[in-house]
Amino acid sequence: MEDFMYALTSGDYASQLSIKSVIEVVLSASIIGLVISLVYLFTHKKEGYSQAFCVSLILLAPIVGMVILVIGNNVATAFSLAGAFALVRFRSAPGDPKDIAFVFLSVTMGLTCGLGYALYAAVAALILCVIIVLLHITKYAGKKGSTYELKITVPETLNYAGAFDDTLKKYTKNYRMVRVKSVDFGALFEISYSVTLKDDSNIRQMMDDLRALNGNLKIMLSTEATAVRSFHFQ
Repeated sequence: MEDFMYALTSGDYASQLSIKSVIEVVLSASIIGLVISLVYLFTHKKEGYSQAFCVSLILLAPIVGMVILVIGNNVATAFSLAGAFALVRFRSAPGDPKDIAFVFLSVTMGLTCGLGYALYAAVAALILCVIIVLLHITKYAGKKGSTYELKITVPETLNYAGAFDDTLKKYTKNYRMVRVKSVDFGALFEISYSVTLKDDSNIRQMMDDLRALNGNLKIMLSTEATAVRSFHFQ
């Protein structure tokens, strides 16, 4: 038992490639990756999550651990490859900042296991996961109320400056204009707002009031973070 604990903290088991070192790296990194994935599932129950991403969090740690084990003492190359693995997920689609943090956490734990410090990786992962859960439970830096992105399409003949202020003040705690762009070759404008609603149950009524002002053109309301919940009126 003492020899096993020494191996987990000294880095000796990763000093040379063998069946034993491969098994120890893969198992320790996989267990830590599973814990990280479970924490991700717990903190993303409401906003939704991708099954593929959760599985990736588990697999990233042992994959990176094996890369480090095979490369050996070439730490610079190992870190470069680890960074490349972490960024693959976000090449084709923008990722939530929290998702990026989870990816790098899994990669870092795999790297630590690959270097032969599985026990240190486990302790660090446990502490960081506890911090993540506490931040989630306390809703650290979260805004009170539901925050959405509101997109209103208006005809080019409408003076949109201040046209919706009274309605937005009635149904939102706060709002701000984020972007204005032309659509349909300049025949229409799309105005984007960031809004924090007073009460989600008044969404339909707010939409009806806005439609009366924009000529019954398209209006879209979606959550800012995930854009999962959407309301379309046209």
